[in-house]
Amino acid sequence: MMRSTRLLPSLLLPALVLLAACGTERPGSGPAAGQPGGSAGPPASASPAGRGELDARARALGVAPELVYVTEASGYALARQSVGVLGDDGFSAIYVARATGAQLRLSAERGSIDAGTCPERPVGDLAGEPAVCARDGGLWYRTGAGWHEYALPEDGHVVRVSGEADAVPREVLRAAARAVHRPDAAETAALLPPADPAATAPPVERGDLPSVGDGAPRNDVRAGG
Repeated sequence: MMRSTRLLPSLLLPALVLLAACGTERPGSGPAAGQPGGSAGPPASASPAGRGELDARARALGVAPELVYVTEASGYALARQSVGVLGDDGFSAIYVARATGAQLRLSAERGSIDAGTCPERPVGDLAGEPAVCARDGGLWYRTGAGWHEYALPEDGHVVRVSGEADAVPREVLRAAARAVHRPDAAETAALLPPADPAATAPPVERGDLPSVGDGAPRNDVRAGG
């Protein structure tokens, strides 16, 4: 079930644009390394995190690893501090236009979408107005309440790319929707913050707990003590 969530407040837009300008696009999508305007990328000795570590990073955020996606759009960059959980264990991230500050939102949640359910779901998680739906290849193009989005049906979940209709052109939205993909190890390592070691560490075994009963500590206090 898709739950409502608010986009980032407009007061955060200057900070988002500044951070996005630092460069968070998909590796290899920009100018070649060593060329004017290019980026050398991570050091050659850096190795991508293992899949187990990446899954731990996602779960530390409360996100199901299989719901993590990335995309790319010309002139937009990921605002890393926007990455987080959506609903129960869904995924959400915002890409910001460097020039205008327009927000393009990528989200993934469990569920399905078809001709019968498409009009019932709010566009951009804005409740109160039914959506107008149209097929666009293998995607659903949806409009409503001044927003528009593309919805991509996947196996057991739906990926959506949305934005304000007067701020994000449809062709940009379509291109971002078609560029949606599951991240590789390097992309996920750049996307998700490191997991808190305390969140994944095994529980500490206490030697003063009895193996039976309610688990209260043994104080060995005798009568009158």
